[in-house]
Amino acid sequence: MYTEFYEFNGKPFQLTPDPCFYFDSSTHHKAMAYLTYGLSQGEGFIIVTGEIGAGKTTLVERLLNELNTDQYVAAKIVTTHLDADDILRMVAAGFGLDIHSKDKAVLLNEIEVFLRQNHKSGRRALLIIDEVQNLPISALEELRMLSNFQEGDRALLQSFLIGQPEFRDKWAFAPELEQLRQRVIATHHLQSMTDAETREYIHHRMKIVGWNDRPHFTEDSFQEIFKFTNGVPRKLNTLCSRILLFGAIEELDIIDKNTVLNVIEDMEHDIASSGPRSQNINGLKPALRNQYSSKNSHMNDQEVEALKERIYLLEEYVKIHDETIKSALEIVTDLVDQNDGQGS
Repeated sequence: MYTEFYEFNGKPFQLTPDPCFYFDSSTHHKAMAYLTYGLSQGEGFIIVTGEIGAGKTTLVERLLNELNTDQYVAAKIVTTHLDADDILRMVAAGFGLDIHSKDKAVLLNEIEVFLRQNHKSGRRALLIIDEVQNLPISALEELRMLSNFQEGDRALLQSFLIGQPEFRDKWAFAPELEQLRQRVIATHHLQSMTDAETREYIHHRMKIVGWNDRPHFTEDSFQEIFKFTNGVPRKLNTLCSRILLFGAIEELDIIDKNTVLNVIEDMEHDIASSGPRSQNINGLKPALRNQYSSKNSHMNDQEVEALKERIYLLEEYVKIHDETIKSALEIVTDLVDQNDGQGS
C-alpha cells in the first residue's frame, strides 16, 4: 500500500535479507573485511557474531552474492539443536550430496570425495553455518574434523561460523574446543549502528526503491527512531515499515516526531494486547528476573507491567521459533524414512 502512495518501486524495509539493500556501516565494513581476509587465507574458521537482528545473515548473503561461482562452491546451513551425525547430514545435503540411508562413516567418505573432486576442478569449498550458537560441542567438533581434509598443504574446506553473542563464550572458553580455537583465523562481533549511521541506513534503503524525499523525515523523527531501535537493523526495518504504512494511511508527506511516537505506541499496544495483561515476575527465567530486579527498580507500575509483558512475549516467540524448526526437521526425517522404505 505505502509503496504505491509514495511511488516506490519496491519495499525498502522488508525483513527478508536481501544483499541488494546491504548497508556498509562501520561495523559491517569491518566484518566484511574479516570475511574477505578469511577468504584470502583459504583455510580455518572465520567467526562473526552479533545480536538478533544485527544483520549477520544479510552480511553473509552479500558475501555469497559477490563470489565467482566458477571459483567457489558454497553450502549454507541454518542450524537448530543438531547432534554430531545430524550436522554431517546437513553439510552433505548442503553440498548436494545424497544422504539417504547412509551412516556416519559413509557420509564422511562421500564428503571427502566431493571436496577432493571439487579441489581438482579448481574450485574452493566454503561452508557457512548460521545460528551456530545452537550447535552442541560434539557437532562443533565434527565441523573441526572436516577441516582436517587436505590436498598437499591446501585445506579442502573453509568454514564461516555465524551466531549470536553467546557463541563467543562457547568457542573461546570451552576446554573441548581447544583444537577448533587454534584454527580460528579471524573473528568479529557486529555492533549496533550509530545515530548518524541509522539515518544514513534509512536514506540508503529508500533511495534504492526510488525515494525522492517523499516522505520527508524530520530531524526529531530520526532521534525517536534511533532511541527506539538502538540502531539494530531488523528493529529499524520493522519500525520504518510501520511508519511508512501509517504515513500512507494518513496521507502524510512529512514524518515528524509525533508520527514516529504514534507508530511506536501502536506497536507496543499490539505487543501488549497479544499477551497476558499481567505477568508475575516470579514466572520469569532467573536471569531475566535478576536483570529486571537490578536495572528497573526506578520504573513506575505501568512501565514495569509493559516490560514484563514484552519479556514474556519474547520468550514465547523464541519457543515458537524452536518448535517450528524442530517440526520441520521431523517432517524431513519422516520423508527420508519413507523414501528409504520405498527403495527397499
